[in-house]
Amino acid sequence: MEQFDRLPDCEMQFIIQHFTGQSSDMEEPTYTSVNDPNGNAPPFWSDSQHSQLEAVESFRRKLKFFFMNPCEKYKARGRKPWKLLLQIIKTAIITIQLVSFGLSNQMVVTFKEENLMTFRHLFLKGYTDGSANTYAVYSQKDMYDHIGYVIEQFADLQNISVGNHAYEKTGLAYTPLVLCQQSYRNGSILPGNETFDIDAGVDVECVEIYPAAPFQQTPINKYPANLTLDFKRLLAVNINFTLKAINLQTVQNHELPDCYDFDIMITFNNKAHSGRIKVDLDQNVEIKECKDWNVTGTSPRNLLYIIFFDTIIILTCLTSLILCSRSVVSGIKLQFEYTNFFATCYDKTVPWSDRMEFINGWYFLIIVSDSLTIIGSIIKIEIQIKDVTSYDICSILLGTGTMLVWIGGLRYMGYFRKYNILILTLRAAFPNVIRFCCCAAMIYLGYCFCGWIVLGPYHEKFRTLNTVSECLFSLINGDDMFPTFKDMQVKSYMVWLYSRIYLYTFVSLFIYMVLSLFITLITDTYETIKHQQQDGSPGSELHAFMSECKDSPDSGHYRKDKKRTNCLLCCLPQCRSNDYQERLQN
Repeated sequence: MEQFDRLPDCEMQFIIQHFTGQSSDMEEPTYTSVNDPNGNAPPFWSDSQHSQLEAVESFRRKLKFFFMNPCEKYKARGRKPWKLLLQIIKTAIITIQLVSFGLSNQMVVTFKEENLMTFRHLFLKGYTDGSANTYAVYSQKDMYDHIGYVIEQFADLQNISVGNHAYEKTGLAYTPLVLCQQSYRNGSILPGNETFDIDAGVDVECVEIYPAAPFQQTPINKYPANLTLDFKRLLAVNINFTLKAINLQTVQNHELPDCYDFDIMITFNNKAHSGRIKVDLDQNVEIKECKDWNVTGTSPRNLLYIIFFDTIIILTCLTSLILCSRSVVSGIKLQFEYTNFFATCYDKTVPWSDRMEFINGWYFLIIVSDSLTIIGSIIKIEIQIKDVTSYDICSILLGTGTMLVWIGGLRYMGYFRKYNILILTLRAAFPNVIRFCCCAAMIYLGYCFCGWIVLGPYHEKFRTLNTVSECLFSLINGDDMFPTFKDMQVKSYMVWLYSRIYLYTFVSLFIYMVLSLFITLITDTYETIKHQQQDGSPGSELHAFMSECKDSPDSGHYRKDKKRTNCLLCCLPQCRSNDYQERLQN
């Protein structure tokens, strides 16, 4: 029988000892073939010993079947690749869902951005597109004029706005515009004498202006809202008010409109006291469910179709999660079975590298993806029926879930030999890459801190740690190289010279050395994996043990193993060498 030709050394040694009567310590035992020319088992072979070896062969086939791809499993046992088909269908419908939600979310983002631009043109005097970072006032008259312009535009909003903006109401009254000035509590500042006496405490003085009363600025009342500013002590002037609007463009896409609350904040920042008061307008947007709505001319079935489609996705992801969880549990059980087998039959401890072969990380990736997609789909349904308006949370969940689904598709590409080398290279190189990145990060952070403190006052890209990191990372990738050198101010020749040494050493070190070493690390791992695939040698004891099984998927042996109910663990105690020798000697 052919299984005797594939016995491991420990099992073959037991056969040799029994047949020749020699001790296992002999260097060159003599033995004859365990099979006769007709392929029958030798006369000394008992039924019990035959069943034990057949159990070992069955266990090899079980391991080999576990690591087969879906096509090979179909050939081996006729098991249809339902999980593969489910993942393909799930990837398609999740992508369709994401595109649909992305188009809907795009309208929300566009509505927010266009309203922000509208408010800047309405409430900032002389504002032009693209001047948000440079918009400022430089004289006291301009300061009062800009504040008065904001109040005037707010009071006359209903007559000047082309949008569907309205004031917020609290009960029957409109909420007011709140104007607050922040200034040092007390102080005497005399730059001419180079003296000052100041109290660092900050006083806040606020005034409320209701839109019902029209704003008028007369020569007698030249200061808006009777506001008097002490510019030497002034820190900032903040203007806050709330406007409401409805996004009606969603009606064209068969979605219910949302109601928006825009909390507008206009800041006149004078904290630097440099003679330039920076002006900025920002908004906080809160999306709410409209209280009373009625839409005619469209069918509510479209909304029901979308909710039904999201429900199908939830059920599909739930099924995928259950199947992948079951596969993870099966792999863990088989790992313990394999560990017990080697401990019993070979008296060996299975290394962690082999044990982790049974833990398929792709399944965990799919489980996380399914969980995120299920939660995101539930939130999406609530958004559709206007119970919640958490667009950002839903976007993060659905976007991350879809990304992981597509990355998980690499698992099935890995079944092809030519594509699998990428996955094997990434997995093998990952520990070395992490260690290499940790060492490179120490150098990178050193350059970041140095550039921030030395070059920050003279270069816009080094003003904050965040911009320093972004600038240096761009330099590593060869981007924005010349402007970084060119924009360095030459106010201090010593700092300018230092910046040249700093930039040249950083570029030379990271592009010509660190990046090259990083690429070499990946290349060496790739070559090692490539040679292993060409040689065909097993990479671990687990694969060496499974390679003893020469049964092809279409041999039919796997179907026989499926029908058997033998418990391998019941036979494992009989595989110990002492017990085995006693049975062979009997």
